[in-house]
Amino acid sequence: MERLMGRLTGHLTGRRRSRDARAVVTGAGSGIGRSFALELARRGGSVVVSDVDEPSARRTAGMVEDAGGKALALGCDVSDADAVATLARDAADWFAGPPTLVVNNAGVGAGGDLVGEVPLEDWQWTLGINLWGVIHGCHVFAPLLREAGGGGIINVASAASYAAAPRMAAYNVSKAGVLALSETLAAELAGSGVHVSVLCPTFVKTNIIEAGRITSASGSLAGTLMKVTGMSPDRVARTCLDAHDRGALYVMPQLDAKATWELKRHAPRLYTHGAGLLERVSGPLRTDHATKGH
Repeated sequence: MERLMGRLTGHLTGRRRSRDARAVVTGAGSGIGRSFALELARRGGSVVVSDVDEPSARRTAGMVEDAGGKALALGCDVSDADAVATLARDAADWFAGPPTLVVNNAGVGAGGDLVGEVPLEDWQWTLGINLWGVIHGCHVFAPLLREAGGGGIINVASAASYAAAPRMAAYNVSKAGVLALSETLAAELAGSGVHVSVLCPTFVKTNIIEAGRITSASGSLAGTLMKVTGMSPDRVARTCLDAHDRGALYVMPQLDAKATWELKRHAPRLYTHGAGLLERVSGPLRTDHATKGH
């Protein structure tokens, strides 16, 4: 039903939002964000490439320009509301108008400890970027797109938003918030010409493990799974943009993401018990807190 409605919406709007876009992408210095920036440029767009690491943003912007696209690199800490507001103003000045597509992608990884053992500063750090960063992006950009009468917002969540794996509480909560925010915003913007999609991948081949706050044993396991089963960020970005153009709300680019979604919906008790059993079986993977690097 959602796919049918998405196709109908795409037909009625008469355009593909990812084509010739004036796009703002956060967390675009690497990984999925960089792939979004490059793919949008390939589709004829002009891209504001934003990242807290401004040199990385400049490298991505250079890659966009080398490929024949137009890009502006801007530093932005998405956990700072004023910084996101400045990003929006600078982007509008460069575009000579509001953006037509915003990708709230900036995010970090965290995990490895039980609830009660996760340092509160890790909770604050993770929620500040993963959740508040998207809140700030929607708070600032949604009114601009609504006033313009059209456009798109893509919020990057994760299959963790509904999978709720043990020892990933801060990350799970942050991404679940992004999912709920996206669903709420999609309802609020219905009929406005502004479409919302939320991206929920499983493992993607990025540097989120190395750059995050994850205990060494958990990080090692996740890193192995990412290398073995992870999808390339380029493919994730292409799949998401294509789905957004079709009018999809939920974008789950991998089969395991879709399977987990269905299992959680139809057999929640079985799923939760199974996840808990798997965590107990993997108990030997636990690591001493002294090995945790921040």
